[in-house]
Amino acid sequence: MLEIGMEAPDFTLPDQNGEEHSLHDYRGKKVVLYFYSKDMTAGCTRQACGFAQLYPQFNEKGAAVIGVSKDSVASHKKFEQKYNLPFTLLSDPKKKVLQLYGVWQEKKMYGKTVMGVVRTTYLIDENGIIIKAMGKVKAADNPQDTLDSL
Repeated sequence: MLEIGMEAPDFTLPDQNGEEHSLHDYRGKKVVLYFYSKDMTAGCTRQACGFAQLYPQFNEKGAAVIGVSKDSVASHKKFEQKYNLPFTLLSDPKKKVLQLYGVWQEKKMYGKTVMGVVRTTYLIDENGIIIKAMGKVKAADNPQDTLDSL
């Protein structure tokens, strides 16, 4: 996991519409960068819908919300449409950004050790500096906790 005070590593990934987004494009704005495991799963859906519900408040505070997973652009599009998600979902099937941000880790699942995304949220300030790093967050609580941190 990256540390508070570090410059957030820049990256470029496609969103749910296939359009490229780079982190540096968001300079001058706060960014909620959250990493999740998989579209359409219970916990990830709860987390995404929580961010969607609070999206107007994030906007009021001048913060962009960006979700990142290894799912495809097409999967993200279905996820966005099914749940009316008003924010950007980035596709990282090669797991480059997941690894860059330290969220692709070994974890235990049903007694087995597997590699996967550890649900993590970073708050990045207008200058691209990490101001909060939240690891192993609870899906249902993460959106409100993140908003409270802004």
